[in-house]
Amino acid sequence: MKKLLIACLLLALGAPSLKADEGMWLLPYLEKLNIRDMKAKGFKLSAKDIYNLNGDAIKDAIVIFGNGCTGEIVSDRGLLLTNHHCGFDAIQSHSSVEHDYLKNGFWAMSDQEEIPTPGLTVTFIRRISDVSDRILPQLSDTLSEKDREAKVAEIVERIKKETELDNEHQEVEIQDFFGGNQYLMFVKEIFKDVRLVGAPPSSIGKFGGDTDNWMWPRHTGDFSLFRIYAGPDNAPADYSEDNVPFRPRRSLAISTRGLREGDFTFIYGFPGQTQQYVLSDAVDYLLNRGNPHKIALRTMRLDIMSEEQAKDADTRIRYASKHASVANAWKKWQGESRGLERLGTLGKKREQESRFDRWAASHPQYTGLLGWMKALYAELEPYAFARDYYNEAYRAVELSRFASAVRRMPVSKRAAAARAFYKDYSPSIDRRIAERMLGQYLENVPQEFRPEAFVRTVDSLGGVREFVDDLFGNSLFTAPERFERMTAGDSATAQAAIEADPAVRLADAFDAVYRDRIFGRYRDLSASIASLYRIYMRGLMEMEPDAVFYPDANLTLRVSYGRMEGYKPLDGVYYTPQTTLEGIMEKDDPTVYDYNIPQRLRDLYASKDYGRWAVDGTVPVAFLATNHTTGGNSGSPVLNGRGELVGLNFDRTWESTMSDIEFDPSKCRNIAVDIRYVLFLIDKVGGAGYLLDEMDIR
Repeated sequence: MKKLLIACLLLALGAPSLKADEGMWLLPYLEKLNIRDMKAKGFKLSAKDIYNLNGDAIKDAIVIFGNGCTGEIVSDRGLLLTNHHCGFDAIQSHSSVEHDYLKNGFWAMSDQEEIPTPGLTVTFIRRISDVSDRILPQLSDTLSEKDREAKVAEIVERIKKETELDNEHQEVEIQDFFGGNQYLMFVKEIFKDVRLVGAPPSSIGKFGGDTDNWMWPRHTGDFSLFRIYAGPDNAPADYSEDNVPFRPRRSLAISTRGLREGDFTFIYGFPGQTQQYVLSDAVDYLLNRGNPHKIALRTMRLDIMSEEQAKDADTRIRYASKHASVANAWKKWQGESRGLERLGTLGKKREQESRFDRWAASHPQYTGLLGWMKALYAELEPYAFARDYYNEAYRAVELSRFASAVRRMPVSKRAAAARAFYKDYSPSIDRRIAERMLGQYLENVPQEFRPEAFVRTVDSLGGVREFVDDLFGNSLFTAPERFERMTAGDSATAQAAIEADPAVRLADAFDAVYRDRIFGRYRDLSASIASLYRIYMRGLMEMEPDAVFYPDANLTLRVSYGRMEGYKPLDGVYYTPQTTLEGIMEKDDPTVYDYNIPQRLRDLYASKDYGRWAVDGTVPVAFLATNHTTGGNSGSPVLNGRGELVGLNFDRTWESTMSDIEFDPSKCRNIAVDIRYVLFLIDKVGGAGYLLDEMDIR
């Protein structure tokens, strides 16, 4: 039965009714499912060139960069490309007012000038194998979800112990797909010595800022350069001056021939999360409750940050990463809601569910399934809402988050944590945000999810403003000198002071409510719904044998493919798929932060000094393609039909952001920075042309 299920899954994946260019495909099945279609669309290589269990392939040049981006190796000395926004935290961590790498960029002119970045890792996937037949036959739908999870965990641990690894630096991860109807094993290798090599100024790497984020036309030079270092044996190693540039199994060749509209493209990367198969209930909550409230809360935070950042350069630098982080999801949620409403996704989901109910009436194993799931969703909704407010309102208060974290960490780590926190902290900004967010929590969250101690204190002091004044006036976490005094004595005295601090008491109040009244019930209801999705997915596949079902993204290595193509966002409007340096100069405005480019770029434009990167009297900057992407695909290589690097994926269009739930082939487009613009910037703006010598540029 279990083997039959997997066979059905594969057949469903290969069904011919796939929407054009939709799908995030698993590597072991490309030969069976995708290669014929890929070749018909312009792919010139074989499936083994993409993934080869027994040999090197393009896969071996692709990495997880940090905890949630993709990167690619572009030289035989471990040189790595990813997005500027993926490297942003690292770039910021090395920046100061004296050495403002965010504003001015950074270019190492030798290996010795490359900057170690503690905590930054890259992860290779060494091999992938299907272990479904080692897990599924030992499971049954009669098991409770708790017992099933325990059984899966037991089997997974056994498989990990039985798996032979190539060296001590490798580890095993097993992921489920299709709600637990399939399991794949990934053997990973993690490198811990990663050094900053180069980054353009933020006025290039973030050109357009929040204004252009998720939008087209786009002119952002969203890239940064790092290098992987290894021990003398070429194995992963902690940072050491004795480490040497890593020698990869594979690096990507780079094409400067560019693309024409209609040309084949494919993306290799680690898409984070999609929800293609959720019920209408989830879409309804997102459209009518979740997104509107989260958008409103983040708008308030962004307004406060922007006002304060405009006042001085130091604040602008220190809050640049925080502002970008808050704004990213904020804008995405807006486009997502708009796209789902335009597509009528809620109505489509409801119609599909009506068909399923009618079909399930004659299939007893599925009868009543949707009713059960919908009842659970209804029960889940208030907990989901309270959870949203806990995350978006209470946890927006940096002071309380930091205090709570310090309280729980070992004494030996507190000083380093404090240095990192205060480097980029403004109590005046946090105070303003705290007043707005805590006020919104009290105004919108039902009484049962409000911390009683917090409510009592607010009432006794006369309101939220007075509470916040008292919090920031009395907490010892508001400034580094206060923190040092609090932690200067013996550990017992310091711990007592920490425990008594009002920021810790605030954290305790909210965390207790979240732990005792929100999270546990949210987790249990979500788990119950998830367990039923496994059955629902099987039912959908049986009901619609000709439909396509590819697994939702879960930060595992995937391939998506399509073509370079523009789109029509509105009646009478067509977006061409390529932008150039001309567009940057059209937007250039020294009075607007997001559009104030470096003088060096203006000078190059004025003199038309483009070197070998000139194309028809300008420089290509960014392009559109129809590849199915999501978060985690940031930094992913965009490859042509010959497997050569032509761009770096960094965004989707605003009209595409609903693709995590529904893909629209007419409007869903990923955005990539053209590799020719990257090379031009390294060479002519950064003056680091020597780096190009170690790349295979064609």
